[in-house]
Amino acid sequence: MRALIQRVSHASVTVGGDVIAKIDGGLLVLICAMQGDTETNAGTLASKISKLRIFRDDADRMNRSLLDIGASALVVSQFTLAADTSRGNRPGFSSAAAPDRGRELYELFARELHELGVPVQTGEFGADMAVSLVNDGPVTIWLDT
Repeated sequence: MRALIQRVSHASVTVGGDVIAKIDGGLLVLICAMQGDTETNAGTLASKISKLRIFRDDADRMNRSLLDIGASALVVSQFTLAADTSRGNRPGFSSAAAPDRGRELYELFARELHELGVPVQTGEFGADMAVSLVNDGPVTIWLDT
């Protein structure tokens, strides 16, 4: 699985003019299931993200995790993270998992993160979403399983 995470002071997802999810601080997790990904990949990535020490401690160093500070995650499916731009000017997305499998792994990832103790909000799989965020730091990290 592939994830782009951003430390945020707040983030939200709007679908059809309605805010369907929002957090006041934590991580925005843009997630993409890739061909060949398994349930194990979803669990491994959820565990890694929950423990990733990218939040400030009392000495202003990145030394705390989502779990350490009790922050939330806003998880948004984004198949375009699978973009292959190696040929031409139009990205290809053939390395992304098929939509049904992508949905399964996306939902599993969100459940796994929640079961680890992270409050989770989610976007709407396959919807045309408007994602709003204020990146804190900025801190943006790319993760692959």
